[in-house]
Amino acid sequence: MRVDFNVPLRRLPSGRFEVADDFRIRAALPTLTWLLERGAAVTACSHLGRPHGAPDPRWSMEPVRQRLSALCPGVALADNLRFDPGEESNDPAFVARLVDGFDAYVNEAFAASHRAHGSVVGPPARLPSAAGRQVAREVEVLGSLLHDPARPFVAVVGGAKVADKMGLLLSLARRVDVLAVGGAMAFTFLAAQGHRVGSSIVDEERIADCRRLLAAGTTVLLPTDVVARDVRGDRNGAAGGHAGEEEVVVTGPDLAEGWAGFDIGPDTAEAFAAAVARAGTVLWNGPLGAFEDERFASGTRRVAEAVAASGGFTVVGGGDSASALDRLGLADRVGFLSTGGGATLDFIEHGDLPGLAALRQAVNAPGHAGARS
Repeated sequence: MRVDFNVPLRRLPSGRFEVADDFRIRAALPTLTWLLERGAAVTACSHLGRPHGAPDPRWSMEPVRQRLSALCPGVALADNLRFDPGEESNDPAFVARLVDGFDAYVNEAFAASHRAHGSVVGPPARLPSAAGRQVAREVEVLGSLLHDPARPFVAVVGGAKVADKMGLLLSLARRVDVLAVGGAMAFTFLAAQGHRVGSSIVDEERIADCRRLLAAGTTVLLPTDVVARDVRGDRNGAAGGHAGEEEVVVTGPDLAEGWAGFDIGPDTAEAFAAAVARAGTVLWNGPLGAFEDERFASGTRRVAEAVAASGGFTVVGGGDSASALDRLGLADRVGFLSTGGGATLDFIEHGDLPGLAALRQAVNAPGHAGARS
């Protein structure tokens, strides 16, 4: 069973690592226990980190194995898939070794299904295959956003790099009633409107794309105020450096040179929250500021509270959005919490993923020459 146990780890004083957030492990438990209860011998396999095709003790699966054993005894966990270069290159010889001795394959790794890696797209061509329960639910819920969302449909999108999400934003702009954009990526949109954004992160190559999206006719909410600080003392400017005790101010969207925005301001947070409150469907992906620093967490907190209180159907993308909800104790108050990060974005943008396409073409799929009646 391909799972996505690429979970965050923390180093203990002893130097060992332990799982810091087991959300993705817990998401696979319904399928794992279903298989065990029906007598299957189950081996889970996952990647962890970026070991670059060679064994690396830093990315050993042992901390994950210990947590999995505590949550679901009886499931074996293979070594890190990315210890072998054949995983990322989808080498047929690697796939053959991976499936050797197994009778069936289950993909329960939605968050990895946007990658055409060996363990994702290879086994369905060799073994009877199925989607896990979480994968099936991801497709059902995210597909409903594409085809028949309750109106108004409001999407709140944050994060650092507009380049990473421009495809998603363009896709959403054709579907949503309101698109609210926060996080560092909002400053490229503000620059496209002619605002002075100081030393905030701006992707100059995407300004024209932002301008076209803003002119497309969708209602787009951008920050009208931001929480900013002076970054002239930072070694790496707005993109990095240590945030010390510099003065933090709430100001309009125009910033002087040397100042950078790190969160949406209170007026913007209230405007985003009001749009969420009126929504029939809400999609939230990405924090609205540098929420790991409490000085820049209020925007994300306010939107998270609004999503949790919404009377509409709420969907939250994985990654930092899920971490923020968990930190605020609100994870159990949303309609659906996706396990995907990039996979969620790719599915919404394209309506399909390589891992899903591979399952539809599996040896047991209807219409396949090798399918059993």
